[in-house]
Amino acid sequence: MNWITNYVRPRLNSLFSRREVPENLWSKCPECGTMLFHRELADNLQVCTNCEHHLPISPRDRFNALFDSGIFKEISVPEPIADPLQFRDQKKYPERMKAAQKSTGEKEAMLVGEGEIGRTPVVAAAQDFSFMAGSMGMYVGNAIIAAAERAVKTRRPLVLFSAAGGARMQEGILSLMQMPRTTVAVEMLKEAQLPYIVVLTHPTTGGVTASYAMLGDVQIAEPNALICFAGPRVIEQTIREKLPEGFQRAEYLLEHGMLDRVTKRGDLREELIVILRMMMKQAPAVMGELPAPAAPEQIAAPAPAEEDAKA
Repeated sequence: MNWITNYVRPRLNSLFSRREVPENLWSKCPECGTMLFHRELADNLQVCTNCEHHLPISPRDRFNALFDSGIFKEISVPEPIADPLQFRDQKKYPERMKAAQKSTGEKEAMLVGEGEIGRTPVVAAAQDFSFMAGSMGMYVGNAIIAAAERAVKTRRPLVLFSAAGGARMQEGILSLMQMPRTTVAVEMLKEAQLPYIVVLTHPTTGGVTASYAMLGDVQIAEPNALICFAGPRVIEQTIREKLPEGFQRAEYLLEHGMLDRVTKRGDLREELIVILRMMMKQAPAVMGELPAPAAPEQIAAPAPAEEDAKA
């Protein structure tokens, strides 16, 4: 028995070997390759602290950061037919749905809620790209209609966050029918003279771009978001020409008049507060936790007895 080989070396290796770090503590930025600590990334709203690349964020996390104190009430959405076409590719449609629900923890690709943003009551809807690429199916159509109806009933503006790969192929023509349905829902808001603000996030493509995502009174996008109907590769193969640099990205669309603003995620809440209160003809929001000052006509006059005493 070799004492050094069999005892000393394993003992030293156990003392000085590097401890394995759990993989779920870090994420790699797809833009700059920086390793980002999950907690730090979450505190920065899923924006890279090195290059400011905007990573995907779930609708629930977005709402927690958007609404005052993270408090909002979910709006119920009518359930559509589960599998209207009995669609099957490599898997059955219900199996894909169950897998998406398990991985995201959400029922479907859109979350609808109501609450206050800077003490301004609003209805908000957000798509989840991680749920079957945020594809627009009958549930998403029902969700937008439910959000619009709630906004009209409560006289609140509607803010929608889009993120989708287009229509959901497993629902075929029924998915495409959501384009006119959601357009009618937007028209309901316009007839009620209520603001409809769209925040386009990466990516927003296909039938979503061709319907409710481009019908907002104000169009805002997150930096470097891909916004298009057909992707750049399809267009290049069709027209057989090289596209301009950054074609179909948020900054390019802003320069060519397709968007009103390109706003970083960390600045988006304050910008929405200003825009919403202007469009609703309300006074500027009071920043911070202090109570709003009383209007001049609401200040109580001194009592007569106090006036006599002073005289």
